[in-house]
Amino acid sequence: MSDSNTTDFTNPSTFILLGIPGLQAAHVWISIPFCTIYVIAVLGNFTILFIVKREPSLHEPMYYFLCMLAVTDLVLSTSILPKTLSIFWFNSREIDFSACLTQMYFILSFSAVESGIFVAMALDRYVAICDPLRHSTILTNPVVAKIGLAVVLRGGMLILPHPFLARQWPYCRTNIIPHSYCEHIAVIQLACADIRVSSYYSLSVAFFVIALDVFFIAVSYTQILRAIFSLPTKDARLKTFGTCSSHICVILAFYIPGLFSFLTHRFIHNVPRHFHILIANLYLLVPPMLNPIIYGVRTKQIRVRLLRLFTHKGT
Repeated sequence: MSDSNTTDFTNPSTFILLGIPGLQAAHVWISIPFCTIYVIAVLGNFTILFIVKREPSLHEPMYYFLCMLAVTDLVLSTSILPKTLSIFWFNSREIDFSACLTQMYFILSFSAVESGIFVAMALDRYVAICDPLRHSTILTNPVVAKIGLAVVLRGGMLILPHPFLARQWPYCRTNIIPHSYCEHIAVIQLACADIRVSSYYSLSVAFFVIALDVFFIAVSYTQILRAIFSLPTKDARLKTFGTCSSHICVILAFYIPGLFSFLTHRFIHNVPRHFHILIANLYLLVPPMLNPIIYGVRTKQIRVRLLRLFTHKGT
């Protein structure tokens, strides 16, 4: 009798996620920091949304973009961790084929959305620092809404072909995915067909999104730094730079592990699989945890409102 996991099929009804191959014995222990990171991310991002909604003085473009970032982080982390924890805790490894493709789509599209939000935030800081007198007339609420819609549509439309291409491939080898979630490359590598179209499209989109966004962010912050260094006093320079430092920290926390995960998977094949999978998980979990912490600590307006909220509760 043939193994059900390796029976020939072209449209599998389910995939089997292995979690972190080679570290199955440590799944329960690995779940502790993963769960802690997720709880902090959820609480932190909901706190950001609550504070901005409650405080009319924070109804400005910078904080609207911050709310978009918080929602994106919640979607990203929630797309992978509940299923990952069910594998770690309950050995619940099966995932429906359509659910797998849906998870893949959400991870890729909202990663692209998050990258676009960083560009929007860099644009906001550029206008606020380099042309402050026109900031309120350039970035009006309708313009902010249009930018947000454009970022979401770009991420959604560019990633839309991925699940459709993945669905059309025949999967006649195995339905076992050596990963903790439905990563795009891990899924399409199971297909017994020429997947170069999917692979090249994925590579093109990744380089298009990352290269273009990093370029615009770099140009914006180059102009911002030039404006900062041209300020007349040291105090003014430090104060202005402080408003940008939180953005720079968040951007680095998103792009550096993401690029490392992408490049090692594509071009460096001697990295241990369990190490790559851990990095791939942390890339999607750590930035959503760090973003509200960095903004809470580095942004005075949010820090003051948060302290005021707890002070009022205490009294």
